[in-house]
Amino acid sequence: MKKALLLCFAVIFLASFEVMAQRTVSGKVTDESGEPLLGVNVVIKGTTSGTTTGMDGNYSLQVEDGATLVYSFVGFETQEVSVGNRTTIDITLGGATELDEVVVVGYGAQLKTELTGNIAKVDGEELRNMPVPNVEQTLQGRASGVFIESSNGKVGQGIKVRIRGASSITADSQPLFVVDGVPITTQNVGNPAEAVSNPLSDINPNDIASVEVLKDASAAAIYGSRAANGVVIITTRSGKPGKTQYNINYQTGVNSPTNKREWLNAEEYVDYIIEAAANSDEVDGTPTDDPGSWSAFALGRLDRYSGGTSWQTGEVDTDWEELAYNDDSKTTKFDISASGGSEDTRFYVSGSYTDQDGILIGNGLKRLSTRLNLDHSANDKLSFGLNSGFIRTDIDRVSDDNQFSTPIQLIALSPITPVRDSEGNLNDRPVTTYYNGLLDLEGVTRKDVTFRSLLNSYVGYNITDDITIRAEVGADLLTQNQDRRWADYTNGGEGTNGYAISRWARVFNYNTKAYVNYNKLINSNHSIDFTGGFDFQKSETSITRVEGQEFAVNDLKTLASAADIAVGTGSLTEFSFLSYFGRLNYKLNDKYLLTVSGRLDGSSRFGANNRFGFFPAASAGWILSEESFLQGNDIVSFLKVRASYGITGNAGIGNFDALGLYGAEGYAGNGGLQPTQIPNPDLTWEKNSQLDIGFDFGFLNDRINGEIDYYVKTSTDLLLSNPVPGTTGFRIINENIGELENKGVEIVLNGVILEGPLSWTSSFNIAFNQNEVTDLGGQEIIDNGSSRTMNVVRVGSPIGAFYGAEYAGVDPANGDALWYLNNETDPRGTTNDFSQAEFVVLGSPNPDYIGGWKNTITWNNFDLNIFFQFVQGNSVHNVGGVFQSAADWFDNPSKDIASRWRQPGDVTDVPKAYLGYGNGGQGRSSRFLHDGSYIRLKNLTVGYNLPGDVLSKAKLSSARIYFTGVNLLTITDYPLWDPEVSADYLTVNADGSTNNIFQGNDFYSAPQAKTFTVGVQLGF
Repeated sequence: MKKALLLCFAVIFLASFEVMAQRTVSGKVTDESGEPLLGVNVVIKGTTSGTTTGMDGNYSLQVEDGATLVYSFVGFETQEVSVGNRTTIDITLGGATELDEVVVVGYGAQLKTELTGNIAKVDGEELRNMPVPNVEQTLQGRASGVFIESSNGKVGQGIKVRIRGASSITADSQPLFVVDGVPITTQNVGNPAEAVSNPLSDINPNDIASVEVLKDASAAAIYGSRAANGVVIITTRSGKPGKTQYNINYQTGVNSPTNKREWLNAEEYVDYIIEAAANSDEVDGTPTDDPGSWSAFALGRLDRYSGGTSWQTGEVDTDWEELAYNDDSKTTKFDISASGGSEDTRFYVSGSYTDQDGILIGNGLKRLSTRLNLDHSANDKLSFGLNSGFIRTDIDRVSDDNQFSTPIQLIALSPITPVRDSEGNLNDRPVTTYYNGLLDLEGVTRKDVTFRSLLNSYVGYNITDDITIRAEVGADLLTQNQDRRWADYTNGGEGTNGYAISRWARVFNYNTKAYVNYNKLINSNHSIDFTGGFDFQKSETSITRVEGQEFAVNDLKTLASAADIAVGTGSLTEFSFLSYFGRLNYKLNDKYLLTVSGRLDGSSRFGANNRFGFFPAASAGWILSEESFLQGNDIVSFLKVRASYGITGNAGIGNFDALGLYGAEGYAGNGGLQPTQIPNPDLTWEKNSQLDIGFDFGFLNDRINGEIDYYVKTSTDLLLSNPVPGTTGFRIINENIGELENKGVEIVLNGVILEGPLSWTSSFNIAFNQNEVTDLGGQEIIDNGSSRTMNVVRVGSPIGAFYGAEYAGVDPANGDALWYLNNETDPRGTTNDFSQAEFVVLGSPNPDYIGGWKNTITWNNFDLNIFFQFVQGNSVHNVGGVFQSAADWFDNPSKDIASRWRQPGDVTDVPKAYLGYGNGGQGRSSRFLHDGSYIRLKNLTVGYNLPGDVLSKAKLSSARIYFTGVNLLTITDYPLWDPEVSADYLTVNADGSTNNIFQGNDFYSAPQAKTFTVGVQLGF
């Protein structure tokens, strides 16, 4: 009995000792730069027990005294650490390369080595201090497969972003932008009668920590019905524990056009008009000295256009193009920030001011922004935080490209016309047959003022070491005031004694979500990471518009001074999404990877019969370099093959396109309703299925690394307007019909060329894409019917293909313009009768391939960054060419008209000049279609960092002086201003949405700005 009792006491004592010998060890795993590492395996040596680090690099694990922990991850050096009596162990893993960086994915983050989808990451350091106003412009060429194009060189204009080609014909093709977890408002909220504004102008690029572009379905499908065009995730900067770091940056510089064109001077212009008139008299058989001849008419017009001065004496030779540009265009940027905190509380706060003049007169942007990001860990379980940004953006806009008042259209004016009359007033009459746009500079106000609040708050709770929950509430509040005022002597104000418009728009876009994450390492070789939850978004847009006329004097600017309120109207529209999502990441033995995701989306935009849709995706990866047959290899340091397939959706249509609508209509003075739209309760999402096969590789310890991807992306159930019989009383119905396909190859190659005191790293990306419309629901072609623009949607061709007559040159015998009769015969016949020419596909606004090449060189305290961007294989249609290079009226032509046909036997591409008669001026012709390919020195930065001894004396942590140039050199065969162009008046629909068809047109579109700046950065 005593022995049994003693044995019981011994067991109890040993058990108590065992319990007392166990403890919880926690800590943080970082790389050599101090960044937290996600997904690091932390295993008790000799056992299968362990855990993995979370997004913040933290881990927690129950261990025994005397235990040894093993920290390991692919691409890093494995470390073993004896626990001893410690309860906190922080570890730094060495051997990191670019392949080991953390990338943000939807509702979480992953290490790049573990990705089975395709995500392009651009670090915020690459975007900072770029003297451009938009986030998109800083990204041009930096992310493979992402085509970014400005419509023109006006500041604050909309910018086109296409990820792996355009995925829709008439629905929105812009990607979904998510800032700190909130899907933000990116649609145009300005006047739909004007060019698209750019809501992303409100984001300060210097506040950005990283930009991730989710390109394939596996990466993007977690966003479901809005991910067909890809997803761009913008993460703003946050604080790190440690001493508070203060940073100041000041930058100033000048802007100028990337290119200018040459136009006829006064003497050349007069000779051209007289010659053209004489040629027209020859056709009519009228003597040139006849009072009714074209020549007499021309001389009379020249007298009028000379504005009272004698054009025969050459007293006036006005260069109207020079007057379109702002010779005093400057850029000024000032940023100040502070970041730091403790392990419990981290913060980042910033303030920024940007003042950027446009290269065009009357155009400019001012932005004032501030940001406060806070993260607090209340204890080991509870954390919460807030990301907040507040922005005011003022834009002085100029009229659209297709307006005589837009500055560039000044070039159409006669060089024999003086700018001002004898009394010093701007010449308002006569100036050819057009308007003197300089009058708008003095007498028109076009101001947009936007107030923007971007907010997201979160709370997180660790239920166990493996299970966390997180809830977020976010909002994007955008308020925009547009004020327009035309003096009585301007085009918009004459006849009304002045006119004014005030338009107020408010968008309240809020988002709530909650999700759980389960992260578990099982038996040291099975890693499971599951995320699941729900997401709700609602956006409300209210607009008020008032118009007034009859102002007593032009100095009165506001509508309160209008004697007649001509228009007063308002509208309210909204949409909402309710979503449920889940994603499972599974890893076996650190080399076999699997990801499965799904999202169930409900949208208010679609028909009652198809309100919800399900968007699944799956992907798998195999890290071959972890296999025994490649381990220890001195050449191949990393090799992964991956494949993915999934379905995403496009909901980028009007809020009520599925409904039967009625509009207000008056009759005999009584109010009433009139049907305006046929309902379609079956209307649903466009569906985008995408297959991606890729390889990630690293050679020579990842000194050379990169990725190669091949994809096929098919869009079905396209949202199109289908014609209906006129007997229905309607023209169209919104339906799901048609298909299109994008397929291509993307290549990214990074390398460390030199190491040591002189270092050189280089990164190159190139992406090929083919876009093809494969079905239009029985139609073969959707033609816009315009006499000048050539974009069509045609089965077998890309979206917006150029379709028209192929120009065959000039008949040497008589100077007539010629076109090809038939595209099939050999030899091909020609005709001088345009109506007899065969219409064929002449080109595409979509490039064959795009890319970028970045080089960073450092030597001692100097650094040099050179970045080239290129676009190849696209065509650009000079819609204005019918006025600039084939003018049959009094527009001032460009210099290329000097090589026109003048006598039999002349061999040239420029037809004989006529006044009043068209000869080669037909718009739908390849004569005005040009190769839009270009290579551009997008950015060059040279910097010098002050040495440490100087810094210590000045009590600074860092100091840098730098020069930055943007768009310094453009290599292109494009003969106009700039090949990066898509006329703004054609790229917006009547409802203000982006038009995908009318791309690649140039109609008096301003060139991009070339910018030179110098700056200084101070840290302390």
